[in-house]
Amino acid sequence: MPEEPWLTPDEQEAWRAYIESTKIVADALDRQLQRDSDMPHAYFEVLVRLSESPERTMRMSELADITLSSRSRLSHAIARLEDRGWVERTNCETDRRGQNATLTDEGFAVLAAAAPAHVTTVRETVIDVLTPAQLAALTDIGRRILARAQAEPA
Repeated sequence: MPEEPWLTPDEQEAWRAYIESTKIVADALDRQLQRDSDMPHAYFEVLVRLSESPERTMRMSELADITLSSRSRLSHAIARLEDRGWVERTNCETDRRGQNATLTDEGFAVLAAAAPAHVTTVRETVIDVLTPAQLAALTDIGRRILARAQAEPA
């Protein structure tokens, strides 16, 4: 098996810029949501995904997949969201082993209240610092990376 070459200086610079920027953006989003809405970004993402689903309900297994969470991590998050009254968990009618998560009216209100400040942070940290061409390139880059990651298990 041939040995993989080291990254070139340009590749190393691109890789580090990508890694460092994604960490900084994720941290900024998490800090803002914790400060303004008393929730981590992971909980916000769960609420968003449920809000976009028909009847604000999704199977737990599908929700774990779409949020890139392990089943146990998602179950823990849903338990915390249930404690706050933002999500309800019910048994799946079509599969006795499955469960659904449903965004409550209270959870939807919390999400609606949190969204404007979150969008402002997204704009300030990513959207507004890019030109339209760079934003299009970022979209393409993200889609390519996701497609590769989803096609080939690590």
